[in-house]
Amino acid sequence: MARLLLLLPSATYRAADFVAAARSLGAEIVIVSDHRLAIAPALQAESLVVDFSRPQRAAASIVAYCRKEPVDAIVPVDDEGVVAAALAASELGLAHNPVEAVTATRDKAALRRALSSGGLAQPSFRLARPTDDVVGLAAEVGWPCVLKPLSMAASRGVVRADDARSAATAAARVRAIIAEARPGPMEPLLIESYVPGAELALEGLLRGGRLEVLALFDKPDPLVGPFFEETIYVTPSRRPTGIQRQIVRRCADAAAALGLSEGPVHAEVRLHDSEVWVIDMAARSIGGLCSRSLHFGRGVSLEELLLLHALDLPIDDLERVPDASGVMMLPIPEPGVLEEVRGVEEARRVPGIEGLEITVARGRRLLPLPEGDRYLGFLFASGETPGDVERALRRAQDELEIVIRPD
Repeated sequence: MARLLLLLPSATYRAADFVAAARSLGAEIVIVSDHRLAIAPALQAESLVVDFSRPQRAAASIVAYCRKEPVDAIVPVDDEGVVAAALAASELGLAHNPVEAVTATRDKAALRRALSSGGLAQPSFRLARPTDDVVGLAAEVGWPCVLKPLSMAASRGVVRADDARSAATAAARVRAIIAEARPGPMEPLLIESYVPGAELALEGLLRGGRLEVLALFDKPDPLVGPFFEETIYVTPSRRPTGIQRQIVRRCADAAAALGLSEGPVHAEVRLHDSEVWVIDMAARSIGGLCSRSLHFGRGVSLEELLLLHALDLPIDDLERVPDASGVMMLPIPEPGVLEEVRGVEEARRVPGIEGLEITVARGRRLLPLPEGDRYLGFLFASGETPGDVERALRRAQDELEIVIRPD
């Protein structure tokens, strides 16, 4: 029986899906998290608690465990665990990406430098340390610009500024978000030029350095700021074939520039001035519950596919099922305490809707982006065309009424 070590941060949405995928493959699971997960005893799975914010120390704990109880693969499911996983896998001689490459994906300034060395179109950027003149650096980049933390994901702390005054305000706000999330010395901010244009996401799998495309998602809602909360992903893309090929080439170039060679990648790009601009690339698969919008071959889930690759088992079919599909990440409209979500059954009855998951419990405090780090839930749809999917998602969202009590 194959033995998998899954790195599951306690805040992940994806524990159940990865565990289900491992069970479907008949694999034994060891769970590594930053807190003892309630899911581990129910599965009768061994578990290990580490601090993902200290990847060297976390990797040392993983290596010490695996020396006594060997595993066949180490799989991080979200950003927090990718560096510790690469360090541990390298020490144990298991398949992995180079540590330097994975580390660069967790530091947006290092990612920008790597992509710059590869000659890829990307935003111009400056690094603003705590004592630097943010407004002056933003003016060098040019207006409008975008301020963001170096190590956060899912658009948390990302704010657009259109002039000197809004840049100063945005810097104070982003630094407050960082201080709340990461107590200790203040990390620098990244200031980037704002790149207009349509945004798409590529989901891929690297095998021996070769990028294989699993899905290319359109993002039909414009992401223009001041915050950049993502909502709808729909695949296949409606962009012309030539543009899609260009996106794939640029993402392959980005992975090579970073030095990534094995496992999942999730890339964000923008189309501007007849060029594909690389906005971000992560050494992990799509976040949240968005993977539930994807199925491959004989109904294989994305998680199953990734575990097959990690275990070096045969993958019969990387082709996505032929129907169009999509997901809506339900945004949090305002801060407060969630009292209820009305219209859930009506939303589920909309033709084309395949699922609705509300992931925030009643009574839970809600915080929208850029401060927040959660979505209210996820809607899933399929249809004959991407347009059918998008319309179904929007109709279902219209059925929902989110009742929030001011906090």
